[in-house]
Amino acid sequence: MPDQTRPRGRRGLARHGRLRRRGPAGALVTIVASSLAVLLVSGASLAAIAVRDVTSSVSTVSLGNEAQVEDESIEAITGGANILLVGSDERADQSSATADTSIEGQRNDVTILVHLSQDHSQLTAVSIPRDTMVDLPACTGEDGTAYPAETYVQFNTSLENGGLSCTVATVEAMTGLTIPYAGKITFDGVIEMSNALGGVDVCVAEPISDRDTGLSLDAGTHSLQGGQALQFLRTRYGVGDGSDLARINSQQVFLSAMMRKIISGGTLSNVATLYKLASAALSNMQLSSTLSSPDTLVKLALALKDLQPADIVFVQYPVVDDPRNSAKVVPSTADAQLLNDALAADTPFTLGDAATGRGSEADPAAPVPAPAATTAPTAPSTATAAPGAASTSEPTSPAAEPGAPAVLPSTITGQSAAEATCSVGNG
Repeated sequence: MPDQTRPRGRRGLARHGRLRRRGPAGALVTIVASSLAVLLVSGASLAAIAVRDVTSSVSTVSLGNEAQVEDESIEAITGGANILLVGSDERADQSSATADTSIEGQRNDVTILVHLSQDHSQLTAVSIPRDTMVDLPACTGEDGTAYPAETYVQFNTSLENGGLSCTVATVEAMTGLTIPYAGKITFDGVIEMSNALGGVDVCVAEPISDRDTGLSLDAGTHSLQGGQALQFLRTRYGVGDGSDLARINSQQVFLSAMMRKIISGGTLSNVATLYKLASAALSNMQLSSTLSSPDTLVKLALALKDLQPADIVFVQYPVVDDPRNSAKVVPSTADAQLLNDALAADTPFTLGDAATGRGSEADPAAPVPAPAATTAPTAPSTATAAPGAASTSEPTSPAAEPGAPAVLPSTITGQSAAEATCSVGNG
């Protein structure tokens, strides 16, 4: 490791409202973990063959925390397994027609923390808004360079210098969780995975028109794949109020529809499609050394294989407007602590009513899914303030009794994959 410490340097700040973004976000990252099961589980032998084949040339990186899981298998980790998935906006070596190679560097414009419960009954995918102002901890970059801690920095710059290991360290500091597994996916991976599925049917409540991405969709249901799927997942100014928060909600519409298609639409019985999905994802990824082993991926796949759409919950990490700068957001102290506590305790939970957020709404034409049996939490919880953080609701404990599912407040937005929702366009 070099003995010098490299300063991180000043980073530009990009508003979460109407200013132009530095670059498009990668997006399908959630399915890399939540779909490893459905990509590879037509049988243990096929999974092993497929994984060993497509991981032969996967790029790997050390997170520096490998010792935490040396003696534990990913499917049997006490308290469940945490995996960080990053969509990078890097342009180098990307064949996507939308990739502008004149833009240098990379940022984690899409960051999703995936938690698989210890009993494999629930998978939670937490999207962290890119414009969140946070404190960056000291970390060691992929090349061994030491980066000092910084205060009040935009979250999506954590990948820029130190790489995946520094983004992992930042999310660990935000949540208090241990995250020994991580992966980063690029534009080409997004396009190839949607193509392998043959498109995803997405509901649009109002027309979408976005000059930045070139996306134009009428109201109604559209089968999206390839470049158009990437445009939909990238679009920010075409949905809701044009914020990154609305984009996250809109992405959850797509990802939920994709999960329903993969799990309930016959994909699991199509060996060719499964292999194409696995190859598309893994050949366009960088994986942590802890996740890159074929045996680890197969064990993860088999741990996920019995999940149903209702068992997959998409959540937006709770934030509020930054009191220092209304163009930014900061963690919502009480709600963020409540979510962090639920994940740390490996507590199953559902989201409250009207929790879809500002970029999506319930599909009025879809049947209402049967409600899960839940017990509302009652006991108070404590919270630790982040820079400029504010509270939006009174915190409660994750569950009324050990093992009982909790209902999170509606101020924590998201949806389960079983819920049919529509993206709210700007038209």
